[in-house]
Amino acid sequence: MKAAALLSSKTLSRIHTRIMASSSYNPEQARAPTAIPLPTPPVNKFKIALCQISVTPDKDRNIAHARKKIEEAAAKGAQLVLLPEIWNSPYSNDSFPVYAEDIDAGGDASPSTAMLSEVSRLLKLTIVGGSIPERSGDRLYNTCCVFGTDGKLKAKHRKIHLFDIDIPGKITFTESKTLMAGETPTIVDTEVGRIGIGICYDLQFQELAMIYAARGAHLLCYPGAFNMTTGPLHWELLQRARAADNQLYVATCSPARDAGAGYVAWGHSTLVGPFGEVLATTEHEETIIIAEVDYSLIELRRLCSF
Repeated sequence: MKAAALLSSKTLSRIHTRIMASSSYNPEQARAPTAIPLPTPPVNKFKIALCQISVTPDKDRNIAHARKKIEEAAAKGAQLVLLPEIWNSPYSNDSFPVYAEDIDAGGDASPSTAMLSEVSRLLKLTIVGGSIPERSGDRLYNTCCVFGTDGKLKAKHRKIHLFDIDIPGKITFTESKTLMAGETPTIVDTEVGRIGIGICYDLQFQELAMIYAARGAHLLCYPGAFNMTTGPLHWELLQRARAADNQLYVATCSPARDAGAGYVAWGHSTLVGPFGEVLATTEHEETIIIAEVDYSLIELRRLCSF
């Protein structure tokens, strides 16, 4: 019957409603919570220092050495200093429990963070303090502490994505053998802008970076120790991807390479701009990279149509 082949007025009304709804669809409504506008940073330009430092089995030496490099960075005009992942300890499951510190207790229970607190206050620096093994009760974490220019602890990020890898003939490492995973993204307002924090393997996960971008981050800092297998493949690639995808700055800091260590770091600490361009980088030796961050480039990037 011809009339039966025609769509009913009720069906046509439903189709029309769906078409109207799709035409007025706002992608931001798919995000929960809704992304916030990029906040005005407290500074437009500043110098960042990436301290690619050597790490030894001597913890006291590591702490004193890190302090010396932070002081050198400040003397070169840095307002923000980024340290490497696990800078006070060898990178091994055997070492993590031995070198771990009770950050919440502070003082003698955490000499590494006590140093960072003191030097940030004395030199009026913002310090993203790489990471150290943290002891909390009977649990161990891979933890990054952020200190403000007043020496106070502003944020603490526990590595969310633990690095468990087994590539036969190349590398095997299982962080989850000794470490617990963190559960919370960390974004912090500092004297040099809003910073999202990740540690090493956290860099692999775009979703974490998207959360930080949606919460108004200007800069993402990733202390990391990629290895001689994943480093050449993914280190620069992932940094540039996170920066380009989210149109913000990405800074990474690795330990210097020690070819005789049980875990050999790739090095190549890097600053990437919001176009995904490498602004500053290095090879694998111990060094301090000083580079300028210019937040006006974020708005420029977001206004571009490509």
